[in-house]
Amino acid sequence: MQTKQVLTLDEVKKIAAGAETEAKLHKWNVTIAIVDDGGNLLWLQRMDGAAPISSHIAPAKAKTAALGRRESKVYEDIINNGRYSFMTAPTLEGMLEGGVPIMVNDQCVGAVGVSGVKSNEDVQIAKAGITALGL
Repeated sequence: MQTKQVLTLDEVKKIAAGAETEAKLHKWNVTIAIVDDGGNLLWLQRMDGAAPISSHIAPAKAKTAALGRRESKVYEDIINNGRYSFMTAPTLEGMLEGGVPIMVNDQCVGAVGVSGVKSNEDVQIAKAGITALGL
């Protein structure tokens, strides 16, 4: 039987703190979402001043990254390159840049989704959170 690693609450808090630190460093008001490998929400944090819609977009980006085991930007690029039928893919709602999977030993244990600033800045914040975990 195989075993799999899972995120603990302490690890989720480290990721969230790292992401928040990066956002505050640049004065970016965002929502940070962290999900497990099945896209189930473990953490949602909407910073003061972040747009209300970001609390819906960030978890969707994270879920897409976790279920796909790749950055959510991949799906945005697929659609932007003309494969519009991909917009009907089931359960994928956050096909926008800003969702980053958390990979441990080639295994996805979850993902971070950020929404509120430019897409590449959302990714920067998500990756800072993952880096804070030591990955």
